[in-house]
Amino acid sequence: MKRVRIAVAGAGIIGLRHIEEIAKSRTSVLSAIVDVSPKAAEVARRSSVQLYGSLSELFAFGVPDGVVLATPNQLHVEHALECIRAGVPALVEKPIAHTLAEGIRLCEAAERANAKLLVGHHRNHSPILHKACEVISSGQLGAIVGVIGSAVFYKPDDYYDEGPWRSQAGGGPILINMIHEVGSLRRMVGEIVAVQAFASSATRGFAVEDTVAINLRFANGALGTFLVSDTAASARSWEQTSQENKSYPTYTDEDCYTIIGTNGSLAVPTMRIKYYEKKEDRSWWTPFRTRVVALERLDPLAEQIEHFAAVIRGEALPLVSARDGLQNLRVTEAIAEAARTGQIVNIN
Repeated sequence: MKRVRIAVAGAGIIGLRHIEEIAKSRTSVLSAIVDVSPKAAEVARRSSVQLYGSLSELFAFGVPDGVVLATPNQLHVEHALECIRAGVPALVEKPIAHTLAEGIRLCEAAERANAKLLVGHHRNHSPILHKACEVISSGQLGAIVGVIGSAVFYKPDDYYDEGPWRSQAGGGPILINMIHEVGSLRRMVGEIVAVQAFASSATRGFAVEDTVAINLRFANGALGTFLVSDTAASARSWEQTSQENKSYPTYTDEDCYTIIGTNGSLAVPTMRIKYYEKKEDRSWWTPFRTRVVALERLDPLAEQIEHFAAVIRGEALPLVSARDGLQNLRVTEAIAEAARTGQIVNIN
């Protein structure tokens, strides 16, 4: 199989991860880097590829098979539109846009052009998430009643020293972290149709929240509760439990989701199921049967690059489409609005 040529725009933290995964890929090869930062020249030299200062400069010298857009959030839409105009498939990092209005603009443009646009919600490529969805859709848990989830961790002070914008409006865990959780919740439980939220900045005292308690209503009638905090000394987050990102310490006895049905419950990512063997025995007096679902753990960022290559070749449709990425942004913004206003926010 001929490997597809992928350029990466943005040589920051996530851009470097994409470059690393392309270098290891069976189906892709790095063709160029697009970045204006001084460090990008060294990255391009180490990768033995040409460095360009802009997408227009890249396209003028030769159009790659695809482009990964790992640029700052406020540039996602313009860069994706540039790829659409050039007829180049793009993997645009989440969020799809920095505002809902801009996300709608990009989504509509992509659909008009029938463009190959994949949004980088990489957890959707996780075997853990795939297996959880498989268990839930199989009916083993019965009708889904609710979900309890958390993304609680402690971000060190230098996280804010290095990025002062993170302590200002738009830099808190709702818009930085919760969008990941929204994508996972929608995939496992279904569409979110209404939210409530309480936000607090009592611990860090920043202009932006550090802790948020969220209530969720799903289209299928299930309810959910979720706690997100970047000032919590706890391991109950995807990063610290999934074993997928080796940069984080792992606690294999912890979970960050519990999906609850009328017949049983599934804890994720330990994949422990507690269930009643017979429906007629369902009672809080009856002991649960228990088992652990087997799965293969793979790096979802690596799986995402392989999927992007398949999208480029026309062998697959984007697992996370522009419309899907837009809905994740819409729910996340609704949570921020609910926290700000104290009102229930309904979601289209």
